[in-house]
Amino acid sequence: MARTPLVVGNWKLHNGVADSLALATEIKNQLFNIRRVEVAVAPVFTALHAVGKRLEGTALGLAAQDCFWEDNGAWTGEVSAALLRDLGCAYVIVGHSERRRYFGELDASVNLKARAVLRHGMSPIMCIGESEAERDAGETFGRLAAQLDGGLAEIPGSDATRVVIAYEPIWAIGTGRTASVGQVEEAHGFIRARLRDRWGDLADDIRIQYGGSVKPENAQQLMVAADVDGALVGGASLKPESFIAIARAAVP
Repeated sequence: MARTPLVVGNWKLHNGVADSLALATEIKNQLFNIRRVEVAVAPVFTALHAVGKRLEGTALGLAAQDCFWEDNGAWTGEVSAALLRDLGCAYVIVGHSERRRYFGELDASVNLKARAVLRHGMSPIMCIGESEAERDAGETFGRLAAQLDGGLAEIPGSDATRVVIAYEPIWAIGTGRTASVGQVEEAHGFIRARLRDRWGDLADDIRIQYGGSVKPENAQQLMVAADVDGALVGGASLKPESFIAIARAAVP
């Protein structure tokens, strides 16, 4: 089947409920009936319920920025996939580079989170990517392979097409630098091949997003690159006009 591009706005630690609603409303007014591309936003946990209600009746989806792998128990401060599903989330970001870097997340915990998300009927957006030092040392493909193998362990083929992979070269996140189209196509082609090694032809139905300083100025050329199926947008998703332009650029 043809892959429908997916554009997700990761609002990170920005915007309380009022500001999140204002941003969601602007996006909703422009994209409420968008077709041939899926669009979702990932506000802070405290705004998920309100934003979800605001987006009801539209084609726009709700995503969470992280989750825990257990459904309940003595886990102070955590938010489970089960709770996110109750709020109407369709997607959950797992393994974002900031979680890996600042909170010490390992591929094994990313895997547990992804499996919890799948268990509750949602799609994990699994982030992978190399650092500048790893790229300069020629270790890009080794790093991507390790993250894919660890993050996707024990996920069966029956769940494969609900997984979304987000390639985010760490050196291009929030730096203003963007990987060239050639670099993106090379990385996405490697990821697709690795997925095919794991799941065979199912790999052709798995979406691979690009994330790394995506802006309206470069969105068009990135979205038409081979094996790019949308974008995971950071800073630009906080500006409605920018995010809307990127979403429209992803329409095939």
